[in-house]
Amino acid sequence: MTTLKDIAREAGVSITTVSNVVHKRKSRISPELFDQITEIIKRENYIPSMLARTLANKSSPIIGIINHVISSDSKGFLSDPFHNTFMDSVEEIMRDKGYFIMVRTVKDSRGLEEMCRNWSLAGMIFVGLYMDEFFESVQKIGLPFVLIDSYINLPDIYNIGLEDQTGAYIATKHLIENGHRVIAFTSPFIRDGGVVELRLRGYKQALDEFGIAFDKNLVFEQEIDTAHGIELGRRLGAMPNITSIFATADILAAGIMSGLRDVGVRVPDDKSIVGFDDNYLCQVTNPRLTTIHQDADNKGVLAAEMMLAQLEGKNIKNKSAILPVRLIERDSVRKR
Repeated sequence: MTTLKDIAREAGVSITTVSNVVHKRKSRISPELFDQITEIIKRENYIPSMLARTLANKSSPIIGIINHVISSDSKGFLSDPFHNTFMDSVEEIMRDKGYFIMVRTVKDSRGLEEMCRNWSLAGMIFVGLYMDEFFESVQKIGLPFVLIDSYINLPDIYNIGLEDQTGAYIATKHLIENGHRVIAFTSPFIRDGGVVELRLRGYKQALDEFGIAFDKNLVFEQEIDTAHGIELGRRLGAMPNITSIFATADILAAGIMSGLRDVGVRVPDDKSIVGFDDNYLCQVTNPRLTTIHQDADNKGVLAAEMMLAQLEGKNIKNKSAILPVRLIERDSVRKR
C-alpha cells in the first residue's frame, strides 16, 4: 500500500509538502509542484487514511447533516426528495474539499453530544431547529454549524431560510383566483416559530386579502410521509365541500393525490391541489403537480460554502440568506 512517505520520496519533497497537496492547501505550495505531486498520487492510487488525518491534524474530515425533526416514521427525513437533493449538493462540494458526510437523526442533547464525541465531527448542518434547549446544546458544543429552515434570529448565526410565507400566499392566491373558496391547508404538525407556521400565515394572508374567513377545520396536520398523505387524501375525498388543497410539501401532495384517486376523486376535475418544493415528484404525479418552486440545490451549495468559510477561518458578511420562491403551473389546478 502506497504511503505519504513513498509519495514524498518519489517527488523529492517532505511528507509535510505531500500532506499539503492531499488536503488541498494550495497556498503553501507552488502550482507546478502541486500538479506534479497530484499526478504521482493519482498514478500510485494513494488513498489517504481518514483516521491518520484525524490523529495527525487533530481535526476531523466528517461533517454531520443532522435532523432534529422527530417523527413517528423514522424514514421521514431521508425519504423526502427535497432533503435528498439538498444533501446531494452539500456532499458534492464537501467531497471535493476532502470531507465526508454523515447523515443522522438526533432526538436530544445527549444524543448530539454522544455523536460529536464518538465521531469527532468537524462541523454540523442542522435542519429545522428552534430556539430551545437543543439549540443551546448546539452552541455549547463549540463546533462550526449552519442552520437550514431554522427560524432563529441571532447575530453571527449561519442560517439559510426561504420565503415560506410568500410561497404559501402565492399558492393559496392561485387557487382563489381559479375560483376556489374552500381550500384545505395540509401540513406536518405546526410548531410556533417554524417553517409550517409561516406557511400557514401565508395561507391566511391570501384568504384575508380576498375576504374569505379562516376556518380552523380546514387545517389538517399529520406526519408528512406518503402513507399518511394517502390516508388524508381518502378523508379529503369524502368532503365534497372542499374544492382545493394546499399541501406544504410535494411528498404530502403526491400522497393526497393517490388517496383521492383511491376513492374515485379526480384531480383537477373534482379537486385542485398545489404543492410546495418542486422536486421530481411533480413530474411523475398524474396529473403533473402545480407547486411552489424552491431551489434545493442552491440551498445545499450555500450551506456547504458557509460551512467551509467557518472551517477555513474566513468571514462571510451575510451570514443569513432567505431564498426566493415562485409558482410553477402544471396540470393539477382547474378553474371553477
